[in-house]
Amino acid sequence: MRQRTTNVSPTVPRSTRAKTLVLIAVILACISLPLSLSAGPAAQTYISRDLAGGTIALSWITNAFMLACGSTLMVAGALADHYGRKKIFFIGMLVMTLVSLLMPLAPSVLWIDFLRVPHGLAAACAYAGGVSMLAQEFEGAARVRIFSLIGIAFGAGLAFGPTLAGILIAFSSWHAVFLSSALISFIALILCIFFMTDSKNPSAHGLDWAGAGTFTLMLTLFTFAVVEAPVHGWTGSLVLGLFAASGLMLGLFVVIEMKVLNPMLDLSLFRYPRFVGAQLLPLATAYSYIALLVILPLRFIGIEGLNALDAGILMLYFSAPLLFIPFLSAMLTRFIPVGILSGLGMLISVAGLFLLTQVPLGDHGILMRVDLLLIGLGAAIPWGLMDNLAVSVVPSDKAGMAVGIFGALRVSIDSTAMAIVGSLLALFARQTLADIRPDQNPDTLVSGAAQLAAGTLEKAGSILSGFDHAHLLLAYDLAFKKLLWVAIMLTLAAAVMVFMLLGRVRSDHGEVAAEKEDDARREVSAALAHESPALD
Repeated sequence: MRQRTTNVSPTVPRSTRAKTLVLIAVILACISLPLSLSAGPAAQTYISRDLAGGTIALSWITNAFMLACGSTLMVAGALADHYGRKKIFFIGMLVMTLVSLLMPLAPSVLWIDFLRVPHGLAAACAYAGGVSMLAQEFEGAARVRIFSLIGIAFGAGLAFGPTLAGILIAFSSWHAVFLSSALISFIALILCIFFMTDSKNPSAHGLDWAGAGTFTLMLTLFTFAVVEAPVHGWTGSLVLGLFAASGLMLGLFVVIEMKVLNPMLDLSLFRYPRFVGAQLLPLATAYSYIALLVILPLRFIGIEGLNALDAGILMLYFSAPLLFIPFLSAMLTRFIPVGILSGLGMLISVAGLFLLTQVPLGDHGILMRVDLLLIGLGAAIPWGLMDNLAVSVVPSDKAGMAVGIFGALRVSIDSTAMAIVGSLLALFARQTLADIRPDQNPDTLVSGAAQLAAGTLEKAGSILSGFDHAHLLLAYDLAFKKLLWVAIMLTLAAAVMVFMLLGRVRSDHGEVAAEKEDDARREVSAALAHESPALD
């Protein structure tokens, strides 16, 4: 067996102050990633007024970032384990700072699209390197609390990104959105230089470039297919071809990982139910929370006619629980297993989603506010537990790999959920419009339904001239309720699986601890079996 060595001298103690500053640096990075994702759409309209670029180019301001980040998070985790977590974190924050400074100087929307690719790659490096570093700095109950803070930071950046972007644009311009990201990244970069110590997996020898390349290509093709599906249709030749190519790359990736000496992804980890269960947690929050984070403001402002301030107040009921509930749920793990707690949170979200189906369009009273609070509360309970659970079920020297797997799934699931719900909302709206007026041109129905799904009621009315205002509202209302039922079914299914796979997992007992207990029991059983003949 190869002897393991440490990268940090045990004679040099890590002070509480140094650990705190490292934590602050990683939290800033974990705020910057979702903030960059969710603030982009808020600035998109203002960018289109100043720079040349079509509708498709504008959409790629967000899509390019999501695709680049989601498709390389696992690779970034492997790089962190191999070359050093501080090095990868440093490169990520440096590139994020420089790119954020360059984007306000872009001469066209296309240039911003190009810059968003390295922006997403850098975000993946910063997240994977930073979070895996924390897994080495903290242990036990302290690590649970720390990862709860990471969950809060990630959630706050995602939930309040559009609000912060709106404030910056109101007092300055869209340039301030990217400059604020540069400032956050620069502060994290300085803290990294002076207070972080490097660590890596000492048993890592050589990077699995073939596996890294095929995985990145597979996820890139899949994400690109989902992003393009609302435009070209789910059964379009381009989309089907991309899905087929993605499936081919997945098969090739599995073959490579089974044969390579030092695989990027240890496929044997998927034999453990708890490891698989940890990867299911983002699924429920993606469709019960993340997707609604985009759809609800479009409904409030574009369909129901609320102004931005009133819509923002309503969204506070939805997003505020992410600021404190994850920390509270981490404390409750001392008494309640993580799986049970996460599953209960999902059921609370299901209750909120069901009640939301009973709220009429245009009603923003107490029932709407309670429903939004319930959905946000339910999503916030497992939010702060996900990251710690993802790394606690594998050995600590594989933390970078675990972070990469979980991070890649979380970002890719979230990004594809946004695209899927938009496509489903348009599909459901088109079906209702076709039922009302079967004689309408199918292409006209597709265009009008897409405008409804995007929250542009006036443009939908101009396209669908044969429908009155009431018909358009009815089509949207029925489509929105069907979408909620899809979210209910997916969240409920995920909750059942979490109860089954993670029901007995506690915060201080990960998969590795469970394996050791099983090994000890087997050794005792073997010893008793060996001694039993002598006793007879």
